[in-house]
Amino acid sequence: MFDAARAALIAVQPPPASEAIKTHSGLISAFSLQLVKTGQVSIELGKSFSKVSDIRLIADYSDEEVSADRARWAVEQAKEFVKAIRLHCTTTPQPVAPFDSSTDRTR
Repeated sequence: MFDAARAALIAVQPPPASEAIKTHSGLISAFSLQLVKTGQVSIELGKSFSKVSDIRLIADYSDEEVSADRARWAVEQAKEFVKAIRLHCTTTPQPVAPFDSSTDRTR
């Protein structure tokens, strides 16, 4: 989900500063601000990303055990998230960079 969210943010114009999306918390925040709050992706998708990230934190950094049911739910959410982000990235028009006449080799 992290890489899919990063790809979606990079596709946004202007993309966030690369430092802002280096950490999980920075990425989640930027995803929410630039994609969820602007209506480019659904609130449900943003909530799913946040909840799965919470489960990852529990699994990685606490003594609490993540149940098999929660883990299965997280995997399903990740599949749906990647599918939705792939669709978003392939259907969102990408801006064309301005023409730089200094690199024009046709003259």
